[in-house]
Amino acid sequence: MAHRAPTVTVVAVCTVVCRWQPAESAAVQMLALRDERAGRAFDEPGAWWPEVATVIGGRDRVAGGTWCASDIETGVTAVVLNRPERRVAEPGARSRGALPLLAAARRSSWLDGLDVNGMASFNLVLAEPQQLQWWSFDGVTVGHNALPPGTYLFKPAGRVIDNIDTRLIAGQARLADDGASRDQVWTDWLVPLDEATPTPDGAGLLVDRELAGGEHYRTVFGQFVASRPGGLRLDYTSEPTRGGPWATRFWGNWSA
Repeated sequence: MAHRAPTVTVVAVCTVVCRWQPAESAAVQMLALRDERAGRAFDEPGAWWPEVATVIGGRDRVAGGTWCASDIETGVTAVVLNRPERRVAEPGARSRGALPLLAAARRSSWLDGLDVNGMASFNLVLAEPQQLQWWSFDGVTVGHNALPPGTYLFKPAGRVIDNIDTRLIAGQARLADDGASRDQVWTDWLVPLDEATPTPDGAGLLVDRELAGGEHYRTVFGQFVASRPGGLRLDYTSEPTRGGPWATRFWGNWSA
């Protein structure tokens, strides 16, 4: 079955922590932090796209795309990050906001038939139960890497290797009890996230930068993802820089 994705303008995250361990019950565990203009409206995660009915993600109200998409049936999660080389797409080029939808639906073949020429540069992380892959596009060339089991940090420049908080690398979700709270499940990653101070340069986990006219570009959404075939758990907040309230939602058959 062919899958379509809506034509949208850019919506992306700027920090991803991804733990991939195929032997675990939830092979894909992720923290995704979205940086965007504070006034840009979006919807919380849901099944917003009838053409990919099993895909869950937050929806950008301006353009209709997403920054992170998870397929309930397959346990796949795909997330897009901006890159700095080409910040604005050429007229008529495909938007980065459609890429997570394509990747969640098509998996490794998401690039088939897609013309990236003229697109704004991006990183795309595709985490499946049996493989973890990362594509990068600098405006000219598409690079691809398959990664071994482990925990990885991605930023706009790509995969980060040096100066990573060891608590992020060592952390993992505690998913034995489905009724467990966010604090109980994501304890390891919440500590460095709660301790993070927003910085204007985006070097840390959280961003807060004042733009011309007094508008702010900041981390506007944070979500934890635990996915496996048939089940998805999301814990998310629209106020990650202020310690705001979190919500927890389950889709599919999520059982220990």
